[in-house]
Amino acid sequence: MEKVVLITGASAGIGLATADLLHSSGWTVIGASRRGKGPGTWQSMVMDVDDDVSVTDGVNSVIAEHGRIDAVVACAGWGLAGAVEQTPIADAQDQFQTNFWGAVRVVQSVLPCLRLQASGRIILVSSIGGVVGIPFQAFYTASKFAMEGYGEALAYEVAPFGIEVTLVEPGNIRTDFTSSRRNVVPVGPDVYALARTKAVEKMEEDERDGAPADDVARVIAGALESSRPRRRISVGKMGERVGIIGKRLLPYRLFEAGAKGSLGL
Repeated sequence: MEKVVLITGASAGIGLATADLLHSSGWTVIGASRRGKGPGTWQSMVMDVDDDVSVTDGVNSVIAEHGRIDAVVACAGWGLAGAVEQTPIADAQDQFQTNFWGAVRVVQSVLPCLRLQASGRIILVSSIGGVVGIPFQAFYTASKFAMEGYGEALAYEVAPFGIEVTLVEPGNIRTDFTSSRRNVVPVGPDVYALARTKAVEKMEEDERDGAPADDVARVIAGALESSRPRRRISVGKMGERVGIIGKRLLPYRLFEAGAKGSLGL
């Protein structure tokens, strides 16, 4: 029996690369996105992770058609750039609505099926930005920090039902995430202009020179196939990933001083 995987954010970037790889590996792939039809040869589905009904209907349709779901990969997300002081609360809420609550909606809708099967895999695509704060992307960072805590707590709860949870933490990845980033438009005197421009330009330069999405897809596939998947897996260039270790081991002021240059400050 082919295993069935539901992937959100499958129309581009990491979601698309993961859908293509798993499909070629023999999985039955349902790739969900707001756009619906993706460029892959796998089954696509319209699902808006910001909407309760859309997610519930989408998950129910997969179960009705295939009789099971073996794994869910939560890739849907986008970036918001701007100073904390200048970011409208509505924009910050939109960021959380997709990046955090979108994943929560999908997981809650899929869990009854996984629990009844007494098996399943949940892959949450977090970020190195869920471990190390990114200046002028505070709400993106906060949404990923939230996902880290959520995934860790979730893992304890679902382990008795044979369900494994893995947080995948990509660094800078070369995708259309960069071009689709939403930028806050400041109102009034822009006291953050110089620092924000420098930090965002550095970030976008690193993303354009980042690791390919296929690298993340391979890590996700490995976690799905592993008999004992790790709770957290970072992926990307080593210079970025070492920041995770540095934050855990170095005195905080020393870590922060070393991180500033890489963050464009």
